[in-house]
Amino acid sequence: MRRLRNVKIVATLGPASESYEMIRALHEAGADVFRLNMSHGSHDEIREKHRIIRQVEKDLDSPIAILADLQGPKLRVGVFANGEEELAEGASFRLDLDEADGDASRVCLPHPEIFEALEPGAHLLVNDGKIRLVVEHCGRDFADCRVETGGTISNRKGVNVPDVVLPLAALSEKDRADLEFVCQLGVDWLALSFVQRAKDVFEARALADGRAAILSKIEKPAAVEAFDEILDASDGIMVARGDLGVELPVSAVPPIQKRLVRKCRAAAKPVIVATQMLESMIESPMPTRAEVSDVATAIYEGTDAIMLSAESAAGSYPVEAVKTMDRVAVEVEADPTYTQIINASRTARGSTVADAIVAAAREIAEKTDIKAICCFTQSGTTALLTARERPGVPIIAMTSLVGTARRLCLSWGCHCVMTPELERFKGAVVNAARAARSGGFACETDQIVVTAGVPFNVPGTTNILRVAPCDERLIYNTDPG
Repeated sequence: MRRLRNVKIVATLGPASESYEMIRALHEAGADVFRLNMSHGSHDEIREKHRIIRQVEKDLDSPIAILADLQGPKLRVGVFANGEEELAEGASFRLDLDEADGDASRVCLPHPEIFEALEPGAHLLVNDGKIRLVVEHCGRDFADCRVETGGTISNRKGVNVPDVVLPLAALSEKDRADLEFVCQLGVDWLALSFVQRAKDVFEARALADGRAAILSKIEKPAAVEAFDEILDASDGIMVARGDLGVELPVSAVPPIQKRLVRKCRAAAKPVIVATQMLESMIESPMPTRAEVSDVATAIYEGTDAIMLSAESAAGSYPVEAVKTMDRVAVEVEADPTYTQIINASRTARGSTVADAIVAAAREIAEKTDIKAICCFTQSGTTALLTARERPGVPIIAMTSLVGTARRLCLSWGCHCVMTPELERFKGAVVNAARAARSGGFACETDQIVVTAGVPFNVPGTTNILRVAPCDERLIYNTDPG
């Protein structure tokens, strides 16, 4: 299913979007990737959503990526005898391991790992940062705090600890069970929550064992600090601005977003910008101007994908939210300023034959009347390198592996087409011309660029670039072999 834009749209599924009719409507409206939030729903419910997505994929003959988002460790306070208490600014408040019901002076924090890492001066943020505590004294089983920002604290509210690296694995026991379940189902991407360092990614990769690509969510200051190592260990990145905006000053999030997006592009790894992009559309059929500007800014920065969370999972207007993102993307990408920004942010990267070929393909396509770049890829690497170039013509990613086609649905500009395994380059050129014509990218009198590797069906062998006609008769008359 051809899109008239390059940036991809990720839509989260939930109570508002779990039927076949709605999931199909979301895909037809523009959703390229469906996110399954493992924080909500039983395995049976997740299995049914997965089944429906694959049915839609089959019915529309259109590859669809499925992203399973693991919950990660959840840090929460215990319960209060009265259900809630009011904390006044400047008051003292203790967190400890005592399981007795809390009151206005203390509450249980059933996470000894937090106490092991705390130091005087560290902050604890409760209920998405609405309550701020600063540690004055602490030990292995307690933290005496002063209330910096007061408010109502109630049962089992979440706790963020932004100032320290916690000795917690990114994968809880629930996450390990969920990971194995969704890998057996056949999801394409695994999103890891609570990533603090590269070794968190290595652990998930070992458990996935090649069955899904690994996407790290950047939602903690420690992850921002260790980003280069995390990026190197990951297949993709999500800039999870919600938790980042809790643990860091909100003013710090936009420059971090811009910096991370550029680093991902330089590494040829897809990046999603997520959280509250069209938040008002949970209840309104129209977004705010600020939200539209936020979506547009991410697209101008060159992100691979933009994501809907509650807007499509639990909102009243899921299809309208996807259509809004689609319209904004089409409008932005038609703006000459967008092309100028994308071209200006392109940096020379890599010194391999594949790097040189994809750079040449982009330059040839932009300086001549080429309609598309068709790249044959087994692992997806050639398509990712081509996407890093951000060419001004469509990228047709051709592969015989359905898993590769699905994973590339998350990558900028990649239109994924299944092709049979090929043995000769002439057959590849013919298949590329047919794909370009049937997809509406070119007509018989046009030309395309084809990149491939010989020997065929071997990852990492991209070594051929061919400017080819879309007229098959000319291909058979002029191409050797």
